[in-house]
Amino acid sequence: MARLLLILALVAIAFWVYTIVDCAVQPAARHRGVSKPAWMVIVILVPVLGGILWFLIGRGRAGRPVVRRAPDDDPEFLGGLSARARADQDERIRRLEEELAQLDSAADDPRDKRPPAEPDGDADGDPGKGDDDTRGQRGAVG
Repeated sequence: MARLLLILALVAIAFWVYTIVDCAVQPAARHRGVSKPAWMVIVILVPVLGGILWFLIGRGRAGRPVVRRAPDDDPEFLGGLSARARADQDERIRRLEEELAQLDSAADDPRDKRPPAEPDGDADGDPGKGDDDTRGQRGAVG
Protein backbone atom coordinates (compact mmCIF):
# COMPACT_ATOMS: atom_id res chain seq x y z
CA MET A 1 0.00 0.00 0.00
CA ALA A 2 2.85 2.40 0.81
CA ARG A 3 4.47 1.61 -2.54
CA LEU A 4 1.25 2.42 -4.40
CA LEU A 5 0.95 5.76 -2.57
CA LEU A 6 4.59 6.55 -3.32
CA ILE A 7 4.10 5.78 -7.02
CA LEU A 8 0.90 7.86 -7.15
CA ALA A 9 2.69 10.74 -5.40
CA LEU A 10 5.55 10.60 -7.96
CA VAL A 11 3.08 10.50 -10.86
CA ALA A 12 1.16 13.45 -9.36
CA ILE A 13 4.37 15.46 -8.94
CA ALA A 14 5.49 14.66 -12.49
CA PHE A 15 2.04 15.65 -13.83
CA TRP A 16 2.11 18.87 -11.78
CA VAL A 17 5.58 19.85 -13.05
CA TYR A 18 4.57 19.00 -16.62
CA THR A 19 1.43 21.18 -16.43
CA ILE A 20 3.41 24.09 -14.96
CA VAL A 21 5.96 23.89 -17.78
CA ASP A 22 3.27 23.42 -20.45
CA CYS A 23 1.28 26.39 -19.17
CA ALA A 24 4.41 28.53 -19.03
CA VAL A 25 5.64 27.79 -22.56
CA GLN A 26 2.29 28.17 -24.34
CA PRO A 27 1.83 31.51 -26.09
CA ALA A 28 -0.67 33.80 -24.38
CA ALA A 29 -2.96 33.62 -27.42
CA ARG A 30 -3.54 29.91 -26.76
CA HIS A 31 -4.80 30.36 -23.16
CA ARG A 32 -8.57 30.15 -22.88
CA GLY A 33 -10.77 31.33 -20.04
CA VAL A 34 -8.44 33.52 -18.03
CA SER A 35 -5.06 35.13 -18.63
CA LYS A 36 -1.76 33.29 -18.63
CA PRO A 37 -0.67 34.50 -15.15
CA ALA A 38 -4.03 33.41 -13.70
CA TRP A 39 -3.59 29.92 -15.18
CA MET A 40 -0.09 29.74 -13.72
CA VAL A 41 -1.47 30.55 -10.25
CA ILE A 42 -4.26 27.95 -10.63
CA VAL A 43 -1.87 25.22 -11.80
CA ILE A 44 0.68 25.94 -9.04
CA LEU A 45 -1.75 26.34 -6.11
CA VAL A 46 -4.10 23.45 -7.00
CA PRO A 47 -1.64 20.82 -8.24
CA VAL A 48 -3.59 17.91 -9.71
CA LEU A 49 -7.01 19.55 -10.15
CA GLY A 50 -5.38 22.70 -11.61
CA GLY A 51 -3.51 20.57 -14.14
CA ILE A 52 -6.68 18.73 -15.15
CA LEU A 53 -8.53 22.05 -15.54
CA TRP A 54 -5.62 23.40 -17.56
CA PHE A 55 -5.76 20.55 -20.07
CA LEU A 56 -9.59 20.50 -20.27
CA ILE A 57 -10.38 24.22 -20.31
CA GLY A 58 -7.33 26.45 -20.39
CA ARG A 59 -5.15 24.99 -23.09
CA GLY A 60 -6.50 26.16 -26.41
CA ARG A 61 -6.04 24.04 -29.44
CA ALA A 62 -3.59 25.23 -31.96
CA GLY A 63 -5.27 26.73 -34.97
CA ARG A 64 -4.49 25.41 -38.37
CA PRO A 65 -0.77 25.87 -38.71
CA VAL A 66 0.29 28.46 -41.21
CA VAL A 67 2.25 26.72 -43.90
CA ARG A 68 4.99 29.01 -45.03
CA ARG A 69 6.88 27.97 -48.08
CA ALA A 70 10.10 29.21 -49.44
CA PRO A 71 9.66 30.75 -52.90
CA ASP A 72 11.42 27.84 -54.55
CA ASP A 73 8.89 25.41 -52.97
CA ASP A 74 5.75 27.35 -53.92
CA PRO A 75 4.24 26.02 -57.17
CA GLU A 76 2.27 29.23 -57.79
CA PHE A 77 5.39 31.36 -57.50
CA LEU A 78 7.40 29.03 -59.70
CA GLY A 79 4.63 28.95 -62.30
CA GLY A 80 4.54 32.74 -62.49
CA LEU A 81 8.30 32.94 -62.49
CA SER A 82 8.71 30.47 -65.34
CA ALA A 83 6.06 32.31 -67.41
CA ARG A 84 7.82 35.62 -66.83
CA ALA A 85 11.20 34.08 -67.55
CA ARG A 86 9.92 32.57 -70.78
CA ALA A 87 8.42 35.90 -71.86
CA ASP A 88 11.69 37.73 -71.05
CA GLN A 89 13.71 35.09 -72.86
CA ASP A 90 11.43 35.26 -75.92
CA GLU A 91 11.78 39.05 -75.97
CA ARG A 92 15.60 38.82 -75.79
CA ILE A 93 15.67 36.25 -78.59
CA ARG A 94 13.43 38.46 -80.74
CA ARG A 95 15.72 41.49 -80.21
CA LEU A 96 18.85 39.45 -80.98
CA GLU A 97 17.28 38.12 -84.18
CA GLU A 98 16.45 41.69 -85.25
CA GLU A 99 20.03 42.80 -84.56
CA LEU A 100 21.39 39.85 -86.54
CA ALA A 101 19.06 40.65 -89.42
CA GLN A 102 20.29 44.28 -89.40
CA LEU A 103 23.91 43.11 -89.36
CA ASP A 104 23.26 40.71 -92.26
CA SER A 105 21.59 43.43 -94.31
CA ALA A 106 24.49 45.82 -93.58
CA ALA A 107 27.03 43.18 -94.73
CA ASP A 108 25.16 42.73 -98.01
CA ASP A 109 25.12 46.50 -98.71
CA PRO A 110 27.30 47.22 -101.79
CA ARG A 111 28.06 50.75 -100.55
CA ASP A 112 29.82 49.26 -97.55
CA LYS A 113 32.38 47.26 -99.58
CA ARG A 114 35.98 48.32 -99.16
CA PRO A 115 38.77 47.66 -101.63
CA PRO A 116 40.94 44.66 -100.79
CA ALA A 117 44.12 45.37 -98.84
CA GLU A 118 47.30 45.90 -100.83
CA PRO A 119 50.05 43.30 -100.62
CA ASP A 120 53.26 44.13 -98.78
CA GLY A 121 55.40 44.58 -101.81
CA ASP A 122 55.25 46.69 -104.97
CA ALA A 123 54.15 45.16 -108.21
CA ASP A 124 57.81 45.00 -109.36
CA GLY A 125 58.85 42.90 -106.33
CA ASP A 126 60.50 45.58 -104.22
CA PRO A 127 59.79 45.07 -100.60
CA GLY A 128 57.64 47.92 -99.39
CA LYS A 129 56.69 49.15 -96.02
CA GLY A 130 55.68 45.64 -95.01
CA ASP A 131 59.27 44.82 -94.09
CA ASP A 132 59.55 47.65 -91.58
CA ASP A 133 59.86 46.68 -87.98
CA THR A 134 57.90 48.43 -85.26
CA ARG A 135 60.39 51.31 -85.05
CA GLY A 136 60.06 52.19 -88.70
CA GLN A 137 63.47 50.77 -89.66
CA ARG A 138 64.08 48.44 -92.55
CA GLY A 139 66.01 45.27 -92.26
CA ALA A 140 66.52 42.92 -89.39
CA VAL A 141 64.63 43.49 -86.26
CA GLY A 142 66.73 43.78 -83.19
